[in-house]
Amino acid sequence: MDFVWDASSLILLAKTTVLRELGTGIGIIISPEVKSECLAKPTFDAALIEALIDEGRIQIERPVPARAVRKLMRDFRIQRGEAEALWLARSSDRPLAVDDGPTIKACRILGVPFATALHFLIRLRSEGRLDHRTALVKLDKLVACGRYGRRIVEDARRRLEEE
Repeated sequence: MDFVWDASSLILLAKTTVLRELGTGIGIIISPEVKSECLAKPTFDAALIEALIDEGRIQIERPVPARAVRKLMRDFRIQRGEAEALWLARSSDRPLAVDDGPTIKACRILGVPFATALHFLIRLRSEGRLDHRTALVKLDKLVACGRYGRRIVEDARRRLEEE
């Protein structure tokens, strides 16, 4: 299944080093602005994302209409990358991979299906692509890098341990 991705989820999964594994089973589509955000700093995660783009495992989608992006930015108080990703997901009828709180709220309002980095980690574990111990280590890394509430983390840990 193809997902449109926001920079937040892409960077989080790159930091936990599971993005490459995930990219073998899920289509990763990003907007030009999301690409710019991901590659803005010379970091490990930026190098991994750039390598996946060069390998053709991350696709860059067409530019997004500026008027539509400005409206989403204004209506939901989100940044340009999030607005481009949301517009692409909605206009192409694809789910959005996002870990940004305001954009998740916009998805709920607009009826756009979404998944967070935690969802993808749980998916990798349920498919047997991560063992129990590794999945829990990756969860700890996501928690350290991301902004998740205690209940969400506890639920993710429980789901990883059930697999």
